[in-house]
This record gives sequence, C-alpha cells and structure tokens, in this order.
Amino acid sequence: MTLTLATYNIHRCIGGDGRRDTERVLQVLRELDADVIALQELDWGPAALDLLAHFAHSLGSTGIAGPTLRADSGQYGNAVLTRLPILTVRRVDLSVSGREPRGALDLELDAPGSVLRIIATHLGLAPTERRQQIRRILASLPKSRDDPVALMGDLNEWFLWGRPLRWLRRHFGHAPALATFPARYPMAALDHIWVQPPALRKHISVLSTHSARAASDHLPVRMILDWPSVRALAESRP
Repeated sequence: MTLTLATYNIHRCIGGDGRRDTERVLQVLRELDADVIALQELDWGPAALDLLAHFAHSLGSTGIAGPTLRADSGQYGNAVLTRLPILTVRRVDLSVSGREPRGALDLELDAPGSVLRIIATHLGLAPTERRQQIRRILASLPKSRDDPVALMGDLNEWFLWGRPLRWLRRHFGHAPALATFPARYPMAALDHIWVQPPALRKHISVLSTHSARAASDHLPVRMILDWPSVRALAESRP
C-alpha cells in the first residue's frame, strides 16, 4: 500500500483574485486525496463557519487545530487533517521574541504496521528566526533515522542554499525543491515535505490544477510514500 501526504498554505482561503472562497479550497483538498494534510494560515472563529470541522467532515478526516494567534474574533494558525487514527498530539511553541507567534503540530499517527510521526509547521519570515526554529525541530527528532517522520509545511525559505534547508538536507537527505509560490506563476519553493527514512519517498509533485491556482497564493505539495518499505526496514534491523 501507499500513504499520501500533502502540505498547503491556504492563505485564509483568499485566492489570487482577492476573493475568500472556502469551497474553492475544499475542492483543492479533495483533489489532493491525501491521508494526511498539513494546513497553514487557517482561520476559524466562534461566530463564523468552523472551517476545520467543515473540511474534516467533508473529507472524512479528523481535524487537529494548532492555533498560533488568538483573538475575540477567532483563531489563526496551523492545522492537520488526517484519515489515520491519532495516537498523540503535541502543540509546540516555536515563537521567537519580537516576532509573530509561530508553532508546530507534532503528531503520532497509527499507520498500518508502524507509527508515523508528523511535524506540521509554518516558519517565520526572518532568516535568524527560521534558523532557531529549525534547530528546535531537528533537536526533537529521534536519533534513529529509521523511525518514520515527516516534516511538512511552509518553511518561508526563499534561498535553496539557506542554512535551514542545508541543515534539513543533512538530516533527511536530498529532496526535490518544487516551486509553489506565487500560485499563478510559481517561482519560489516555499512549501516542503521532508521524510525519513528516504526509502519511504516514492513520488513528490505540486498540484497545479485550475482550482489550485485560483484558491490560494500557494500551490500544495503532495508526496506518496511507499509504506510497505517501513516493515521491510524493520525486519532488516539486527
């Protein structure tokens, strides 16, 4: 079997035309058809449509909220939609003093034959901020690189030679950097999926359908995992 992961900055459901359209974003989520989707820039509020619950119900998934900003009008931040059973949920504060609050959702999911750890995040805009955040994330990863882990999200790193991406390549191995921003004419690879062990990675692509180009200012990234290789790796260990 395979598992499919995706990451998508939905930009508050505001597309390139400046129009907020939640159903347009939902169409993109359906097109992704992923077992786990990391969302960034999701907002929802008590007096308005609960977007996360709406998306989860429509997709037959469970929604996990990771708000980073809270106000009387609602909350804003990260979220994960998953079809897999949830074992543990940790909300990690990645905020840096003087900058916009940032965080990550650190989940353990019950995948067939193994536990899949997901770290879903949206990093800061300043280079020094991102370096601190990536150091914190890398320090939290297991010492054994055979344990299945996926880091997904909008890393906000414009330069492929930037230190955060170099550090991630050193840990996870090489991964394609696919242009996702801006959605209509993508030039920058801001959105990433990093997976260990590398043998899990089967295929990675950017969803560039008409709906995806219209629904947000980012395009989503989709990765297919060769999940049976997890059992093969476990059986090969001494």
